Amino acid sequence: MEIILKKDYEKLGKAMEIITVKDGYARNFLIPNDIAVIATEGNRNRVAETKRMNEKREAKFAADARELAKKIEQTPCTIAVKVGEEEKIFGSVTSQDIAEFLKKEGFSVEKRQVKLEDPIKQLGVYTVDISLYKGVDAKLKVWVVKEEG
Repeated sequence: MEIILKKDYEKLGKAMEIITVKDGYARNFLIPNDIAVIATEGNRNRVAETKRMNEKREAKFAADARELAKKIEQTPCTIAVKVGEEEKIFGSVTSQDIAEFLKKEGFSVEKRQVKLEDPIKQLGVYTVDISLYKGVDAKLKVWVVKEEG
């Protein structure tokens, strides 16, 4: 029997997939537990329409993310830190600091989106990846400079 999965099911596949299973398995377990529906022509059309809408939405999100990436890459990011002897900074610059800077600049970025492998512990210029969407990353130049005064 052909069925359409309503949600991801570990042993069978992902949501919206059309798969073939034994009749008893479908009638006695999958359909009563609201995991799947029978693959009628109407249900197939509904799945196809849902997939088209999802693809359109994904394309729009990706386009918006690419636009945001361009704006982020054009934004100069300068973070002033306190420095001790031998130009050694107190503390470090973390993904939280970079996310806060971007929020002040008007970008909606969370700290988990900032891909910083290790906190920055020296003065200099760094390139930091910011993950905005699936496959869309912005490369932000971060200048870590000595705080004046």
